[in-house]
Amino acid sequence: MMKLIVSLALAFSSLFSLQVQAGDLPDFTELVEKQGATVVNISTTQVIKGRRGGHPFPFEGDESAQELLRRFFPGQIPNFPGVPQEFKSRSLGSGFIISADGHILTNAHVVDGADEVLVKLTDKREFKAKVLGADKRTDVALIKIEAGNLPVAKLGDSVKLKVGEWVLAIGSPFGLENTVTAGIVSAKGRSLTHENYVPFIQTDAAINPGNSGGPLFNMKGEVVGINSQIYSRSGGSMGVSFAIPIDIAMEIQGQLKAKGKVSRGRLGIGIQEVSKELAESFNLGKQQGALVASVEKGAAADRAGIEVGDIILKFDGKVVAESSDLPRMVGATRPGSKVVIQIWRKGASRELNAIVGEIPDEEGGTRSASRGGKPGELAAANRLGLVLAVPTAEQKRALGVQHGLIVEEVRNGGTRTELRSGDIILSVINKGSQTDVKSVSQFNDLLQGVDKSATITLLVRRGDSQTFIIIKGLSDK
Repeated sequence: MMKLIVSLALAFSSLFSLQVQAGDLPDFTELVEKQGATVVNISTTQVIKGRRGGHPFPFEGDESAQELLRRFFPGQIPNFPGVPQEFKSRSLGSGFIISADGHILTNAHVVDGADEVLVKLTDKREFKAKVLGADKRTDVALIKIEAGNLPVAKLGDSVKLKVGEWVLAIGSPFGLENTVTAGIVSAKGRSLTHENYVPFIQTDAAINPGNSGGPLFNMKGEVVGINSQIYSRSGGSMGVSFAIPIDIAMEIQGQLKAKGKVSRGRLGIGIQEVSKELAESFNLGKQQGALVASVEKGAAADRAGIEVGDIILKFDGKVVAESSDLPRMVGATRPGSKVVIQIWRKGASRELNAIVGEIPDEEGGTRSASRGGKPGELAAANRLGLVLAVPTAEQKRALGVQHGLIVEEVRNGGTRTELRSGDIILSVINKGSQTDVKSVSQFNDLLQGVDKSATITLLVRRGDSQTFIIIKGLSDK
C-alpha cells in the first residue's frame, strides 16, 4: 500500500510540474494583436537598362513570342541583337512604422539601388515610398509614405535587454506577410566580420529572407531591434540571427531624417585585438584596449600624438574593453568634438587630447607591397627561418615606409611564424620596449639577445595595413 501511495504521489507531482511549466510558457497573442499592424511588407524594383549582344534568335521581331518567353522566364529575356533590353530585379523585405505620418524603418540593403519601393500595410493598402536616407555601415534605412493616422510601433530600450529573454519577430519571410516567429536572446554585443559599428543582438528566432528590416519585439511589445542578418549554410534559418539594437537604429534615423546621411567620427588608425601574448609583450597587466597597428599621416590620431604600438584604454572617458568597442565609440562621436584618449605606452598610461575627424563617404583603396632587396644585403635564414632584405629608396617611397626589412623567403627550418613573403618587418617589441628595424644585422642582433623560450612581437606591414605578430619561442639557428 505504501508503495502505491508513493507512486501516486510521484505521478501527481510530475503532472503538476508539467502543468506549471506549460503555464510558464509565454503567450504572444496579445502582443501580435496590438503591434502586428505596425509591421509592413516592403517590395522593391530595380530597373536595369542596356543593350545586350548575342546570336540571332528565331523569335526576333515577334513581340507575342517574346512576351510569352518573358512570362515563362521572368528576368531571363533572350539576347536580341541591337534591341534595347530592360530587366527588372525585384526583392522583398519588411519594416515597421515609427511615426503616424508614415516614417518607416527598414534595412539599407532592402532598398539599396531600388527604383521603386512599395509598402503594403496589414489592411491591404499599398503606398509608394520615398527613401529619405540609408546608411550601409549600420544597414539602417528610413523611408516615408504619404499617409496619416497610422499605427506606430512602441520602441523599447535595447540596453536593458537580457540574454535568455523571450523575443518575437514579425515580418514577411519569402513574401509570406505578417509571419510571427519567436525565440530568445542568444547573446548581446556580437561583433561580425566587416561590421564595426553595430553590437548585434543574436537570437534564435526563425529569421529568413524577407524578414530583413522587420522588428524584433520584447515581451512588453516594444521594438528592441531590427532583424538584419542570418548565419546560414542553407539560405534559410539555422537558429543564428542578428538584429541591430533599436537605440543605434534610432540615432541613425535621426541623422537620416535631418540630412539624409550619417556623419561619423574618425581617428585615422588601424587597430587590432590585444591578445594575452600581446598584453604581456607590452607589459600590460590584462587583456584590454585596442592596439594601434598603423597611424594615418595627418589624421586626427596623428595630430593628437598617437603612435604605432600605443594601446588605447579609454576614449572620451569610456573604457575600451575590446578593440571592437573603439570603432563604435569613435563613429558615434560628432566630428570636430574634442576628446581625451587614455593610452598605454612603454609601460605607463598617459592621456592625449584629440579633435575627432570625419569619415569620408568613400575610403581610399588598397595598395600592394612590392618585393625586392638591395644587392648585397640578402642574408641567410636567421633564427626565425627568414631570409630578409633591406628595401631600396624607391621601394620605401612606393611602400610609404621609412625603415624596415622585406621578408624575401620563409624557410621551413626556422620557427613557425605567421609571416609571409612580401611582409615588411618594421619594429621589434620585447619586454615593453619597441625598436625600429633598419638593417638585417641589427634585426639578427636583436634576435640573438632574446631567450630561446621568450615571446617577442613584430610590427609588420602587409599590403596597405599594419599588424602585430607574436613569435613564441625561437630556434637555436
